[in-house]
Amino acid sequence: MKLVAAQMRALAGDIDGNIHRHIAVIERAASHGAALVVFPELSLTGYEPRLAQRLAMAQDDPRLAVFQALSDRHQMLIAVGAPYSGHEGIEIGMFVFRCRQGPAVYAKQMLHADERPYFHPGDRPMVFPLHGAVIAPAICYESLQAVHAQAAAARGATVYLASVAKAARGVETGYRHYPAIARQHGMTVMMANGVGAADDFVMAGRSAVWRNDGQCVCSADAEGEALVVYDLATQVGEVLPMDDAAAPEPSP
Repeated sequence: MKLVAAQMRALAGDIDGNIHRHIAVIERAASHGAALVVFPELSLTGYEPRLAQRLAMAQDDPRLAVFQALSDRHQMLIAVGAPYSGHEGIEIGMFVFRCRQGPAVYAKQMLHADERPYFHPGDRPMVFPLHGAVIAPAICYESLQAVHAQAAAARGATVYLASVAKAARGVETGYRHYPAIARQHGMTVMMANGVGAADDFVMAGRSAVWRNDGQCVCSADAEGEALVVYDLATQVGEVLPMDDAAAPEPSP
């Protein structure tokens, strides 16, 4: 089973443009046999907390239907990010599409202090079975909290899926933390980070995967858009730079 982390540049506030970019990336991931593809935090809108109220999406937003269709066609789990209109307020959502199952939304449970003026924390941990693996989602700040990984492991997780929007300092912290939790809990850890401008910082890429013994298998660079591909069965990984066709400009 191949897992793919999509390291890409989001267009701030442009949901339609970002959907077009996601589609191209998903098709490319499918051409490499991916069973799962995960995108960076808030990938459909860009990491722009100040825009979250205006950009928030419901679980049944018709613009998301294309991802269910792609999931069904390619028999692939697809995890994209967007502000989510939750029951208690706007949440940082990961919209998860599974073949023939319909969408689910995981909401970030542990917020950074800078996010609290704009978002409400989620309150439901989730795991997703996939071809014998158990996938646990984690979103940025919470993926660096040991208690979050511990809870995922307690729910049987074998793959810890970190969807993040991190500057260079956060990436360095992740490169120390993720191998440690991989070793501690015997989980594969995959991080999907973005590149380019976000809010008031620059995302620093370096999306990567760590085996369940903590060994970093492969990682992307800090600036380029790329796919990080990891085969769970063979434990072999590779980084595929994206060409222009994989990241088209939005339609006017």
